[in-house]
Amino acid sequence: MTSRIELARVDLRGRTPSAAELRTALPRGGVDVDSVLHQVRPVVEAIRDRGVAAALEFSEQFDGVIPASVRVPAAELEAALEKLDPAVRSALEVAIERTRKVHADQRRSDTTTEVVPGGTVTERWVPVERVGLYVPGGNAVYPSSVVMNVVPAQAAGVDSLVVASPPQAQHGGLPHPTILAAAKLLGVEEVWAVGGAQAIALLSYGGIDTDGAQLEPVDLITGPGNIFVTAAKRLCRGLVGIDAEAGPTEIAILADATADPVHVAADLISQAEHDVLAASVLVTDSVELADAVDAALTTQMTVVKHAHRVREALSGKQSGTVLVDDIEQGLRVVNAYAAEHLEIQTADAPAVAARVRSAGAIFVGAYAPVSLGDYCAGSNHVLPTAGCARHSSGLSVQTFLRGIHVVEYTEAALKDVAGHVVALANAEDLPAHGQAVQARFEALA
Repeated sequence: MTSRIELARVDLRGRTPSAAELRTALPRGGVDVDSVLHQVRPVVEAIRDRGVAAALEFSEQFDGVIPASVRVPAAELEAALEKLDPAVRSALEVAIERTRKVHADQRRSDTTTEVVPGGTVTERWVPVERVGLYVPGGNAVYPSSVVMNVVPAQAAGVDSLVVASPPQAQHGGLPHPTILAAAKLLGVEEVWAVGGAQAIALLSYGGIDTDGAQLEPVDLITGPGNIFVTAAKRLCRGLVGIDAEAGPTEIAILADATADPVHVAADLISQAEHDVLAASVLVTDSVELADAVDAALTTQMTVVKHAHRVREALSGKQSGTVLVDDIEQGLRVVNAYAAEHLEIQTADAPAVAARVRSAGAIFVGAYAPVSLGDYCAGSNHVLPTAGCARHSSGLSVQTFLRGIHVVEYTEAALKDVAGHVVALANAEDLPAHGQAVQARFEALA
């Protein structure tokens, strides 16, 4: 018999906590990246110094296999796609089509502003030249992450991209065949069989493959991973750009008495399925709903495949139910929490959702579960975690673009503003700045 599940409760009714108090009162897990930096630094340094040889040693140590080469042969990509389950291929094709449709509309256009006659500033949007897209292994296989990383990079116009994913002993040292098939389906020609911190380091420094081929370093790395991947990203940041330091996945659901507890429970379980550190948080003004969700969780756990993992995640400090006086207070709570995924299951859900200011992605109403966004909504599922949605966005076409200002001024336009440039340069005690303008119009003493 399955033991009853009761989410821990935080009762904020009758209180008006400040934003600072909410940040400490709300359920929150996360990981301490600093705690593993001492383990990851030697990995990064070894690959910096010894390249592929070191990466293969770490593959043997951490993945239990040494790939024949880092770069996956083209024939293996082709074979993986040929052998892909037709139902999975069809689902991936739908996911790719919808994701491409959404991301195509994100591409920014260059803009030129005439500041004064003869003086213009143009903002050009230029794609990153080469990117590395990390697709994790671990508890699950993530072809959807291939889609979510590759599509926006392609929409941005990135010329050169490589997908890196851990080698699998059960697949002869290649990444999982579904990962390879998804890459091939997207037109990706370069896939590396390398995972973990060693993948991030090799993407950052490059190397010479076992067959003598050059593995070129990248300019930007995107894609989530475990704490060791995150630590390696932190260590390599600056040498390369990174999208974010992703933490464990999280869902928050703002719900009132109109919500179906079966739906709410199913959605909380769906995110807890990822990881024992995953966060599942319900925010509600209905004690009756909270009780019904606990009952539904208990019932649904009898048919959950990864029940042990889910139960540990739901019972962790990162998960729980937050009781509020009303939806108004609930909005303050979810904005302070800034969930990676936020569902709104309330009366007039669109109006409530429109007032949310901080979330990685918002799922509105009973028929927009997070699972839809994970695969086939067309949105991107690589999203900010651990409250970073207060200041950061999820992966998009913009991630792979750089805005470059192009300044063009005629002689007359510069002369007209020269006095102001000189005045500001002198005010900052940087007179040579002003003299660089004056040199164009008068002899310098």
